[in-house]
Amino acid sequence: MTAQDGRTGIDQTLRERPDLIVLDIMMPIIDGLEVCKTLRNNSKTANIPILMLTAKAEETDKVIGLEIGADDYMVKPFGIRELLARIKALLRRKGREEIISEIIRIGDLTIDSGKRKVSLNSRIVDLTTTEFNILVTLSTRNGRVMERDKLLDEAFGQDSVVLDRTVDVHIASLRRKLGNASHIIETVRGIGYRIKE
Repeated sequence: MTAQDGRTGIDQTLRERPDLIVLDIMMPIIDGLEVCKTLRNNSKTANIPILMLTAKAEETDKVIGLEIGADDYMVKPFGIRELLARIKALLRRKGREEIISEIIRIGDLTIDSGKRKVSLNSRIVDLTTTEFNILVTLSTRNGRVMERDKLLDEAFGQDSVVLDRTVDVHIASLRRKLGNASHIIETVRGIGYRIKE
């Protein structure tokens, strides 16, 4: 399925629920950033992987794309082989989501990895696919520190191509969404992250 503008893209995504979205930022009616935000805020589309395309190559532009919920980000011009490799990596990651199926409780936070649901005091917390993978990866390590590169490998897959700051951006977004429970994710300076015991 393809869409020529952001409004049509949102409508088609809600109707057809694709496995993955390749999203251009520069689109008429509603731009790609707003489309991404809208899809991430809808429980029906929140977990669909989004690969964002843009002509903007500045690091701040990439960070904004990741912060609003994109799972990956490519700058134009790009090679078709790299685009296909990134799409395959996102789809493989999505396919691995069903492998682990257990319920993890950390204080008032409940993570149901089988149903891919996170709740805080019985309130559902909407996370992107990447945020969910990072949270599950950290929470299954029993308080051990995860180095950034290892966390990338676990949450993104070893064949993914990601930015240096990708983990930090996703952790910051994850903490915002966890609100009062954000303190459970501890930063170990110069190394990585862990779940507070």
